[in-house]
Amino acid sequence: MKKTTILTILAAVLLSSCCRTDNALTDSWKALEKPLNFYLINDSGRNGYYEQKPVAETMGKMAETIDIEFVVAAGDVHHFEGVRSVDDPLWMTNYELIYSHPDLMIPWYAVCGNHEYRGNTQAPVDYSGVSARWNMPSRYYTFTASEDSVEVRIVMLDTTPLIDKYRKDTEDYPDASKSEIEPQLEWLDSVLTAADEDWVLVVGHHPVYADTDKSDKERLDMQERVNSILLRHDNVDMYLCGHIHTFQHIRKDGCDIDYVVNSSASLSRDVKPVDGTVFCSPEEGFSLLTVDKHELDLYMMDSDGNVLHKVTRKR
Repeated sequence: MKKTTILTILAAVLLSSCCRTDNALTDSWKALEKPLNFYLINDSGRNGYYEQKPVAETMGKMAETIDIEFVVAAGDVHHFEGVRSVDDPLWMTNYELIYSHPDLMIPWYAVCGNHEYRGNTQAPVDYSGVSARWNMPSRYYTFTASEDSVEVRIVMLDTTPLIDKYRKDTEDYPDASKSEIEPQLEWLDSVLTAADEDWVLVVGHHPVYADTDKSDKERLDMQERVNSILLRHDNVDMYLCGHIHTFQHIRKDGCDIDYVVNSSASLSRDVKPVDGTVFCSPEEGFSLLTVDKHELDLYMMDSDGNVLHKVTRKR
């Protein structure tokens, strides 16, 4: 048999195998779809390096199969020093040119992470007037999403000013101490008091509980200030965050809230179980949330689009 014929046969076999794999993955994605579907992403801005591009590509491919309504961006879209203005080139290299798939041209709802606080924190708010898809009306806000009679309330927090570590470091985080703590916490309490949607999700950049080598005081401040309010209300389903660059799902004894740490969309870290850990993984990736009237599922996805873990809430 001629060499060219052998190579042609091998190429055909490889292509056939690739197509079968792609079809199997696409079918598995399609099976996850519910009436309302959206992504959770954070800690992504690495100018396209590490796993940022593969994660973005997978998000785009999945959105060809699942009807993704919007993206929740839980901070640190811009490493390392935030952005200086709405014209900063980092908007292109961290965001626009990376998440460029046509099916990712959907609303992105964002909040600041600690790295945005190293720059101009008003710029991410003002970028809402520049980009057709970027939505950040203020540093903390809430919105609802609905489809086929199911409605979700998403509460977006600005957690950096709620942590004393950043408030005290006026050189590296000059804007953190300029925001008063109590008005945001009072607002959070009032929003949760009024929320009567089918599902309620609270989103912030910093975790309430997590395995990390970062200062314990970060979590203690979040527990004292944010979690104390979440626990007053029986309608909070999940607290979603990033910051730690790992996947973690934590459930505390006697508490009905699922605490989810979403991994970095670019560069992850090592992780180990702590008290309450249901699942943890050092993989890079993002999360897919699918919702109907009776069930809310969060799927932790690796950079190739494989499901690592599923968090389920039922009514």
